[in-house]
Amino acid sequence: MDTHFCRSGHTRPTNHSRPRVRTPSLTPPTYPAPSRLIYSRRQDIKRHSFGFKAKPAAAFAYNFSRGIRECCVQIEACYPRNLGKGSMLVQLLLLSSILLTCVSNGNAGVTSSFIRNEWPSVDIPLDNEVFAVPKGYNAPQQVHITQGDYDGRAVIISWVTANEPGSNRVRVGLSEGKYDIVAEGTVHNYTFYNYKSGYIHQCLVDDLQYDTKYYYEIGDGDSSRRFWFKTPPKIDPDASYKFGIIGDLGQTFNSLSTLEHCMQTGAQAILFVGDLSYADRYDNHDVGVRWDSWGRFVERSAAYQPWMWSAGNHEIEYFPHMGEVIPFRNYLHRYPTPYPASKSSSPMWYAVRRASAHIIVLSSYSPFVKYTPQWKWLEEELKRVDREKTPWLIVLMHAPIYNSNNAHYREGESMRVVFESWFCQYKVDVIFAGHVHAYERSYRISNIRPDSSNPVPDKSAPVYITVGDGGNQEGLANKFRDPQPDYSAFREASYGHSTLEIKNRTHAIYHWNRNDEGKRIPTDSFVLHNQYCCQIELFTKQPSINSRQFGSDMNADGSSRRDDDPKDSGRVALYKKMMKMNRY
Repeated sequence: MDTHFCRSGHTRPTNHSRPRVRTPSLTPPTYPAPSRLIYSRRQDIKRHSFGFKAKPAAAFAYNFSRGIRECCVQIEACYPRNLGKGSMLVQLLLLSSILLTCVSNGNAGVTSSFIRNEWPSVDIPLDNEVFAVPKGYNAPQQVHITQGDYDGRAVIISWVTANEPGSNRVRVGLSEGKYDIVAEGTVHNYTFYNYKSGYIHQCLVDDLQYDTKYYYEIGDGDSSRRFWFKTPPKIDPDASYKFGIIGDLGQTFNSLSTLEHCMQTGAQAILFVGDLSYADRYDNHDVGVRWDSWGRFVERSAAYQPWMWSAGNHEIEYFPHMGEVIPFRNYLHRYPTPYPASKSSSPMWYAVRRASAHIIVLSSYSPFVKYTPQWKWLEEELKRVDREKTPWLIVLMHAPIYNSNNAHYREGESMRVVFESWFCQYKVDVIFAGHVHAYERSYRISNIRPDSSNPVPDKSAPVYITVGDGGNQEGLANKFRDPQPDYSAFREASYGHSTLEIKNRTHAIYHWNRNDEGKRIPTDSFVLHNQYCCQIELFTKQPSINSRQFGSDMNADGSSRRDDDPKDSGRVALYKKMMKMNRY
């Protein structure tokens, strides 16, 4: 079961006719208290429930059992120690009555009607300081790093020099200014219509130690520049790691807000789900210029945290009127990927392992039907996944498979038909996509049953999350389909970013953060249960999650963990028993 903690909208008071129940909240230092699970405190929630429309009796049973479980989790996590059993029972009964009201309405998840009113969706002017060229003759610029091998012991460092090739060496060491590793890379440039690129350097630094901070220097003399990066922990099923997830970024002031907010989260690496610079919205020479400005724009993060790249439709750049008809030229020249390490034949699709995660990157705009290179590669890569070593299986793509927005509706249907059965067979944990300029999260569902033409609950299916809300100049996709489909858990048309913080082999904490008035607002979050390990461990022994990992007295499953309370084991056992009755 994935315990969903939905947050939505702004904070103006409302007059709901539905009873409002407030559970006492203990706010842990690093984990937001789930105090708004089954009731609304916002006018911007249009509907709220916990399951799928089905036959009335089945829908009632499904929603009621699932809701009761989540209510127990919430109460256990939130009520103070001095509340007795009677108070807890009263709260449970009141929450259950509200749940019954929700079930009787028969609606799906939450649609937030939060209205964003901030900066316009226009690109930042080129003379703005965020695009500043570094000082010094031929100084390296547009610096970014990505993983350089399969297991995280290598990085590819890329940069551009504007005037001449200069040095293509990278100096690396364990302390700043003291470098004992020197790696030599390649340099090239290219033309795109009447634009000529700078000199693009790409250097592989390998045989690094795990979980180590390295400093590196590039460039010559007074124009040299210094940065750092940290390698991930060694491959281990219980290795903790925090990913940021961004899509459809662009280079507007909204994009800047997204980027800076993501940097504040402490994410150790970025999973990027396509549509980088939006330079294809320009013409002629300006296409290349906007690729350069975007490279300087993201350098503040990408020079320090590795970004795992995937391509979107805005990287295709098919311009017959300019004589440019080869797809992805700018992208492929500038943003390398470690595709040979995963035996891929193309940089457009590849896989890496990082800490306890196995990450697969797919290309929505390369052939993927049966017998094509991408199809054959994915078939073999899924067989190579070792869930005993990397229990978390994450897939990145650009076009979402499930999407209830009017924008790009069902554009991912063809890939769903080809790959969805594999995603369920191999129990993919979560699939991140972009393309739609809004946020949406699904329940675990699939549409692979021969006797059904609609998505149905499926405990083997991944959670689908669309994060195409980075802030690009095309603006938000604010028209969702109505009514909200039963598979949709939460959706909102706002700019923002996500984080996925893996705690151990069984649990990870997911957040979506809205950009609101220049602030980062946690809006949707839940605990993600691992598809592979939870089936083995969660129901066969007592939870072994260390509460200190979560910075609170809350277990990963949302239940209370108080070592001084002998009644805890009984509460956990009851929770586990309820979970066994109907896992989701």
